[in-house]
Amino acid sequence: MADRSMPLGPYAAVFAPLPAEGRAEAVRRRLGEAITLGLLPDGSMLPPESDLADRFGVATVTVREALGTLRKDGLIITRRGRGGGSFVRAPRDGGRAALMARLARIGLGELRDLAVHYCAINGHCAALAAERADADDVARLQRLASVAPDPEERSGMPRREGTFHLELAATAQSARLTREEMVLQREIGPVLWLADAEVGGAGARSGARSAARSGSTGHGAIVEAVALGEPATARARAEDHVQQQFDAVKALHRESRSRRTP
Repeated sequence: MADRSMPLGPYAAVFAPLPAEGRAEAVRRRLGEAITLGLLPDGSMLPPESDLADRFGVATVTVREALGTLRKDGLIITRRGRGGGSFVRAPRDGGRAALMARLARIGLGELRDLAVHYCAINGHCAALAAERADADDVARLQRLASVAPDPEERSGMPRREGTFHLELAATAQSARLTREEMVLQREIGPVLWLADAEVGGAGARSGARSAARSGSTGHGAIVEAVALGEPATARARAEDHVQQQFDAVKALHRESRSRRTP
């Protein structure tokens, strides 16, 4: 009897193993990243477990498990009694250790795949923005691109970088691309921003990449192409910008892996 099974070659990605992460881990990761990035202020009280369960669409026991892990990680403290609850405990290093540990768990092949995916999404967003942007869109992107990053300060970088790319996706006038940008920012954004601030920022300060990192780490060059209505140029510049960020991630990845080596 002839083998009628589907050849895996071109369909390998479809049949790749599903992520092993459970719902408790997903909740822990979402809250943990918000704390390490400073989105949840130090000392602020989290909503009750039942409210968190409703918001995340999970069982209360799942939230309880996630909060227990966050307590072990030192990211929250829980006080009993009247006025008690779970309170945010921001890491003193701004979350760097947690992000480095997360980066060490990512394989180099996965990083390359993420780079390809992110380049494709950002490049297409930039190309569509160049075709569809009106004067108000361009002015908004120019304002965002004109905010010069302080190489000595990391706390504002996620806001600058993330907001710019979300606005670029919105200018592309594609709800699906905007959602995909949000998914990618949650998945790899914090690591990208850390690497760009530490590795890329050092390169910019040394002058080795100052020409390539014009504007706000390349944002200005992207907006220029969007304003001129040049889709191919906008796509190329957006892809170059993302690739520069992933080059910085690779350098930080080597550092994170070297720390694990005895």
